[in-house]
Amino acid sequence: MAVLAESGSNPDVDLLYDINGLAKEAPHWFDRVMEFVGEYGLLVAMVLLVLWCWWSVRRRGGEEAAPSVAALVWAPLAAGIAVLVNVPIRGFVERPRPFVDHRGLDVLVSGKTDFSFVSDHATITMALGVGLFVANRRFGLAGIGLALLEGFCRVYMGVHYPTDVVGGFALGTAVALLLSPPAMALLTPLLKAVERSPRAGRLVRSRSAGSRGGALFSGARKPVASEERDLAA
Repeated sequence: MAVLAESGSNPDVDLLYDINGLAKEAPHWFDRVMEFVGEYGLLVAMVLLVLWCWWSVRRRGGEEAAPSVAALVWAPLAAGIAVLVNVPIRGFVERPRPFVDHRGLDVLVSGKTDFSFVSDHATITMALGVGLFVANRRFGLAGIGLALLEGFCRVYMGVHYPTDVVGGFALGTAVALLLSPPAMALLTPLLKAVERSPRAGRLVRSRSAGSRGGALFSGARKPVASEERDLAA
């Protein structure tokens, strides 16, 4: 990988310079914003998006509440597993950061001494985005959009090659999707058991959602009872 990175005809390097070149032309304040967004902001946004989706699913209730919350629990678990899988990948590939082999890059974040392939930030955000998509398509599409923005930011900041980001996207997606069936098989019964708990059940379904469900259920039985009385008469 390092040999390819040194080649001037490598499209990966060309794209790196094209995207990172935008940082040189941008105002200083904009670079500082991109530095914060790419390093911390989008990760925080992904966490808030997962919490927002959980709150929405919890308030809505219904029979799909437990499976949906189980999918939301799986999203951060998938991100954590993907990062652990990335540890031996980085050690095997041993690709230096772009600024080690290439001069003239505008590096917005200093102190990056670990290997470059694959990007942890891209892996985490895409795993969360795909995990969200399993739970809720609308929130999932928003999460995947944030993950794509995270990948752009990492190249813009000069700390990753484009292929580092693509590799992170592939790793996060693979872990979130391929391990989703066994994870859901374990988490869904667990969340259904939590839902039946008088106190912990609020983590899966809000009290108002349960009340609405109960009211609809009892309302559906009243006409049946009246019809039986009419037939008896």
